Amino acid sequence: MKTKIILGLGYGDEGKGLTTDFLCSQSEQPLVIRFSGGHQAGHTVVTGSGERHVFSSFGAGSLRGVPSYWSSFCTLSPINYLNEWLALRALGHTPTLFVDALAPVTTPYDVFFNRHTEKKNQHGSCGLGFGATIARQLTPYKLYAQDLRYPMVVEQKLKAIAQHYRDLGQDYFTDDAFLAQLELFQQAATDITDTFTLVQEKTFFGDIKEHYSDLIFEGSQGILLDMDFGFFPNVTHASTTSRNAFSLINRNRLSMPEIFYITRAYQTRHGNGFLSNEQFPLHYAPNPKETNQYNPWQGHQRCSILDLDMINYALACDGNFSGTTKKHLVVTCLDQLEGPIQASKDGIIQHFASSMDLVENLNISFASVLESWSECGAKMRTHRVAYSPGE
Repeated sequence: MKTKIILGLGYGDEGKGLTTDFLCSQSEQPLVIRFSGGHQAGHTVVTGSGERHVFSSFGAGSLRGVPSYWSSFCTLSPINYLNEWLALRALGHTPTLFVDALAPVTTPYDVFFNRHTEKKNQHGSCGLGFGATIARQLTPYKLYAQDLRYPMVVEQKLKAIAQHYRDLGQDYFTDDAFLAQLELFQQAATDITDTFTLVQEKTFFGDIKEHYSDLIFEGSQGILLDMDFGFFPNVTHASTTSRNAFSLINRNRLSMPEIFYITRAYQTRHGNGFLSNEQFPLHYAPNPKETNQYNPWQGHQRCSILDLDMINYALACDGNFSGTTKKHLVVTCLDQLEGPIQASKDGIIQHFASSMDLVENLNISFASVLESWSECGAKMRTHRVAYSPGE
C-alpha cells in the first residue's frame, strides 16, 4: 500500500484539489485522507467532461467515487456538510465518507464569534468558524462528531457552549439571523448522521490494508499559513505542514509516504497579511472561474510574482517533519501566465523558461516535476528529474 501527502507551499489556493484528483486517477483503489483544516477549505476539481465542484467537507477524489476519511484533525460543520452533500447528489454522486468520532464540530456560536472578532481584528479569516472551533475544543466546551448521534448530548453541550461565549462577552444569541442558523444546525446535525460512517481511528486503520492500494493525504491551505510557521497574526489555527499526516502514519504504522508540494506559477493570498512581490507587475490572465472570489471577511484575492525564498522557507519548515522522504514538485496555473515564469530570489526578479528550471533554485531534491496547464487534473504532465535520496 502506497502513501502520498499533498501540501501547498504558499497561502492556499495552490491546486490541492486538482492534484488530489490527479493522484486518484493514477491509483487502483485509493482512499483520500483529510488531515488538516476542515470545512473552510475550498479544493476545486474539474473533470475531463467539464464537471466542476469545490470540495470542503469531502475529499477531492469524490467525483471519481473515491472514499474519504475525515480525521480528528479536521472540523465538521453540519450545515456546510449537508449543503455540499446535497450539491453532490444533485450532480449524480453519492460520496462515501468515514468521519472520525473525535472530529470537532463547528456550531453557529463558533461562526458568529469568528465573524464578530474578524470585523475588529481583520486577520484574514474566511468567516466560517474554523479557528473559533479549534480554540473552543481546547477548553472543556467540546463537541465531537460522535455526539451528533445523541440529540440530548448535543442539546446539553450547546447550552454549555452558549455559556462559554457569553463569558467571552458575546450577546448575539437572540438575533434573528443567529436563531435561524441555530435552527438549521440542529436540523442538519440530525439529518447528516445517516450520510456518513462514524469510525474510530484505531479500528479504522486496523483494517485499511485490505481495502485500499493508495492512501492520499489531502492537505489544506498552505505552509505559509501554518499556525507555527506563518506570519502571525495572519495565520490559520491549524498545522498545514505534513506534521498531522505523519502523526497518523506513525501511530497507525502506515508505509512511509512520498510528498507532493504544490505552488501556482505565481503567488496568491486571500485575506490580510504579508505577501511578497506585490510591488512588481504580474503578467497573467486570471481564471474567470477562480474559486476564491471576494467575500466580506477576506476581500479580494491578491496575486504576485513567485518568491523562491518563500518556497525554500516553506520547504524548510516542512523538512522538520518530512526528513528524507521522496518529494515531488507540482506547478499549476501555467496556462494563465503571459510569458515565462517570473520569480524572485534574494529580491531580484528572474525569468525561467520552464518549471524544471525552478528546481535548480530550490534547496531540496525532487524525484519529479508535475505541470498543470489546465483546470483539469487528468491533463497534468510529469517530468522525471535526477533524484538523490537523502538530499
